[in-house]
Amino acid sequence: MQSESARIVILGTGGTIAGAGDNVGYAAGSLNVTQLLLAVPALASRTLEAEQVAQLDSKDMDHATWQQLARRAAHHLARPEVAGVVVTHGTDTLEETAWFLQRVLAPVKPLVMTASMRPATSLQADGPQNLLDAVTLAAEPGAQGVLVAVGGEVWAAADVRKTQPFRIDAFEGGDAPPVASLREGRVLRWRDWPRGVALSLETIAPSVAAWPRVGIVSSHAGVEPVLVHALVDAGYRGLVVEGTGNGTVNAALDAALQAAAQRGLQVWRATRCQRGGIVGQPEGAWPSAGALTPAKARVELLLRLLVGR
Repeated sequence: MQSESARIVILGTGGTIAGAGDNVGYAAGSLNVTQLLLAVPALASRTLEAEQVAQLDSKDMDHATWQQLARRAAHHLARPEVAGVVVTHGTDTLEETAWFLQRVLAPVKPLVMTASMRPATSLQADGPQNLLDAVTLAAEPGAQGVLVAVGGEVWAAADVRKTQPFRIDAFEGGDAPPVASLREGRVLRWRDWPRGVALSLETIAPSVAAWPRVGIVSSHAGVEPVLVHALVDAGYRGLVVEGTGNGTVNAALDAALQAAAQRGLQVWRATRCQRGGIVGQPEGAWPSAGALTPAKARVELLLRLLVGR
């Protein structure tokens, strides 16, 4: 059973959960994290600290904010009196931030991300319940890793992805089921908590201006390879190819990537399919991102390049 006396730190970054306006024409990141907490009466009895790390629409998430968020999360997770950390975030890039934090920190305490599909001023806002659930999960004894608590379900950072642009049940885990569920203030765990080996804050210590540039290109009908040439000329060091089916790549695009690889470009392939990961590694194929979405594969390749700098 979780304890209401457990100290939880809430780090705010903006997003729809902090938005004001109607369900479509709202301004994300309008409210600060303290205002969000005051809107949830059930949190009044909890031992909470709040800190505003950023105030932005998550479509505008950037590497500098990731770097600062990782540092602040690590700082609070290292405090013995803190049971866990909650991050309020927008839904659009939540899966990328979650994977970045899991790979950099791999925390042995819970680092719970939450979000909402409706702004805080909506008549049926989903943010307050999601925030309450996230705090409950962060106080759960034994929980660990970067987790995403939305809509009563808990997803691992490696699995979570946004699959709906408007519905409140916007997140799934691909082929993976939820790690846990939240029901009436109780955490029901179905799978092991995520574990991993942290890359460490030292990996992301350089100025973000010095981070390798990594992008995503899509393999599609009629694709022209001009974008590959332009990105390499612009100094990109890595590309993730959003391949068709089982990570297959158009022949013209593949030829351009082969030429770019001769100039030092690192290429990975992911699949544009919403469920399932790439199976197998045919001889001569680009390295596979496995079950990672293209967006998370880009994060992973970025971190690998940082490690090898």
